[in-house]
Amino acid sequence: MNWFKFDYLRKISIYITPNIPDTSTKSYKFSLFRTIFYVVLYTCVAWLVFIFIMSVTPLKDFIFVIDNQEIIEQRKKITDLQSKVEVLSNQLQSILSTNERMKFALKLAKKDSAKADDPIYDSLKNTINKKLEIGGNILFVFKKLFGEAISTQDEKRILFFQEPASGVITQNYNPEKGHIGIDFGLKIGSPVYASAGGIVVFSDYTTDDGYSIIINHDNDYVTIYKHCSYLLKKARSFVRQGEMIALSGNSGINTSGPHLHFEIWQKGKPINPIDIITK
Repeated sequence: MNWFKFDYLRKISIYITPNIPDTSTKSYKFSLFRTIFYVVLYTCVAWLVFIFIMSVTPLKDFIFVIDNQEIIEQRKKITDLQSKVEVLSNQLQSILSTNERMKFALKLAKKDSAKADDPIYDSLKNTINKKLEIGGNILFVFKKLFGEAISTQDEKRILFFQEPASGVITQNYNPEKGHIGIDFGLKIGSPVYASAGGIVVFSDYTTDDGYSIIINHDNDYVTIYKHCSYLLKKARSFVRQGEMIALSGNSGINTSGPHLHFEIWQKGKPINPIDIITK
């Protein structure tokens, strides 16, 4: 058996003849030991490169991800976090938009709603197709009872406010402590009514005050209803006195329990609602 003798193995050669369509064909001769050496050298180099890639680059995460349950869980968490970040980004954009509308509403509140030709009302002109009935339902009763005893000129000076909710006042007007309104203790979902007729200039959610409505009235009056659970009226809509505009709640950061916070402003300054509310 000459196959196992070293001298015989050393004389064995391997010929490689490429199958190239050419006029001349060349053959390459390699000894058996040189061929084995090249194969072993190539295998070692390939393994070293593979080990280097696995230890330095993140390629191992993609190759062994099927058997690594921890990495799968981490990817799920990353996907959930990305979704939450997207939701928070959309909410932040909504809050920024709400703040811009709130600034517009506060600026609008300093104007007299009877002056329809004021430039600040350009965005409302398309929705205003009739003159607001000043005073709401209570003034309407007076006019029916006394006929023309109340003239048009007097009508512009008189504005009646009614309680916005049927509840006990749990906190009074106290501007020294930063409380520029009154609180009505109510169950969540109790009706909230417009204290007087006017135009809704703001109806949306705010971070501090929750779901809130701002109504602009004649004679530079503004009423504000905060911490609602549901808003029934949209911005730029007309409301009559005593019309239900929202449901009370406990929304927003600045709330200590279910209640309705009610404010009345005139000419950009808060006033005590108790002084002008007609029961």
